[in-house]
Amino acid sequence: MQSSQRPALLRARPLGRLRALSLGLYLSLGAGLVMGCSAPPEPAESAAPAEEVMDAVAEDYVRLVLGVGLHDEHFVDAYYGPEERRAEVQAAAPSLDELQEQAQQLRERLQDNPLPDEAEELLQLRHRYLDRQLEAASGRLAMLQGEALSFDEESRVLYDAVSPPVSRDELENQRQQLDSVLPGDGDLASRLKEFRDGYIIPTDRLQAVFAAAIESCREQTARYIPLPEGESFTVEYVTDQPWSAYNWYQGGRRSLIQVNTDLPIYIDRALDLACHEGYPGHHVYNLLLETRLVEERGWPEVAIYPLFSPQSLIAEGTANYGIELAFPGEERTRFEAEVLYPLAGLDPSTAARYHEVMESLEGLRYAGNEAARGYLDGELSADEAAQWLVRYALMDLERAQQRVRFFDRYRSYVINYNLGEDLVARHFDALGARPDDPDTRWRLMTELLSTPRLPSDLVGR
Repeated sequence: MQSSQRPALLRARPLGRLRALSLGLYLSLGAGLVMGCSAPPEPAESAAPAEEVMDAVAEDYVRLVLGVGLHDEHFVDAYYGPEERRAEVQAAAPSLDELQEQAQQLRERLQDNPLPDEAEELLQLRHRYLDRQLEAASGRLAMLQGEALSFDEESRVLYDAVSPPVSRDELENQRQQLDSVLPGDGDLASRLKEFRDGYIIPTDRLQAVFAAAIESCREQTARYIPLPEGESFTVEYVTDQPWSAYNWYQGGRRSLIQVNTDLPIYIDRALDLACHEGYPGHHVYNLLLETRLVEERGWPEVAIYPLFSPQSLIAEGTANYGIELAFPGEERTRFEAEVLYPLAGLDPSTAARYHEVMESLEGLRYAGNEAARGYLDGELSADEAAQWLVRYALMDLERAQQRVRFFDRYRSYVINYNLGEDLVARHFDALGARPDDPDTRWRLMTELLSTPRLPSDLVGR
């Protein structure tokens, strides 16, 4: 899913201390090396019992998420497990109180059966993932039961992260710096809209532009990530939605991508959406999880995706980071000028200038988080939040109002785009993935897309 705000590349300040991976090193000690030493220690207990508990918890976790979905229509983003399991949950119709009790019991079962330190890293990741996803489900249930959380409390419990605050003074300083970049006179938001209106993709050219963008994103991705045979997706154009695009993963290596045409679509959004929703974004993320963890490992919990959970920060963060990964630096501007601008009927000679203006907006990319924080914490009305977005995110009023509708439905989910991208970028940087080393960057991307990592598992956060 993409909100209506354009992703950018500014990195957020670090968030707290790194939560280290609890992967102990097991050393077996030989006997009889020193006279008089005690008997050698017993061999490490097998991880099988803890794994069996984890398998059972995973099955019940799926039922729990399906149960929450009965009370929250937006909670289950994707499910491609056995339909009889869904039917069982629907027939049982568990109450919110019953689901909350189940979530707490499942967490206790996991925590009472930890894996041994020497267990495979992927199993350790799975154990932490299940525990943290259950905690998020419990948090969402508490919200459905009427518990009020602040914006930051909500994002921490649901997404395992908190967006760094940005002051009004910082945003005002960024606005002042844009005066020399944006052409024209008068209000900055109006000037930006007037400038961007010259880069709208005509409605009758949308399909051709998106098709070319998707094809190129797939080619770039397939150079580094072996895509499973038979993977595909279809694109639909819809209206009356609070988001700009959405990937609905269907299972069986297929996705449905919907693009919202309520508002004009600018030329830079073509690659944004093709990469974010398709390659190497949500479509690739879901199909790798399906093939590597559901099909190969038999992990049932991966076949269900609760939207309001830490998984979403990884999903949105990798999808946004994937845009720059697939088309780094000037490569993006060159591709747009040579391929997309002509298809859209736009002047390719102006592509570099358009890119320069859009890049100058990076310093305002956290303005939307502040609008959501103020609005959801009750410090801004809907109209005031929209005006904040006009002033500090430089949205026109209609887009700002659409964004506030996004806050109404998805609340603190907004942090997953910019903060998620920044955490993924810092993770890559901390692991030595330089911009001039695409092989390493794509290898790390593949690991993130095909393992059950949490935001708190990312290095350098």
